[in-house]
Amino acid sequence: MDILWLLVPMSVLIAIGIGAVFIWSARSGQFDDLEGPAHRMLMDDDRAPELPKDDDRPAR
Repeated sequence: MDILWLLVPMSVLIAIGIGAVFIWSARSGQFDDLEGPAHRMLMDDDRAPELPKDDDRPAR
């Protein structure tokens, strides 16, 4: 029963810390665009990269 005197304040401090981190991340814009990365992944460019032409290579 004496352990509750330690665990209850520790859990309250952890909860306050988690709340502070959440508020900081929300204010700094971490949750502004939740769908953008998913759309960018689907709209990825499927073309192969262009290789340099023989004329563009430097002379040896």
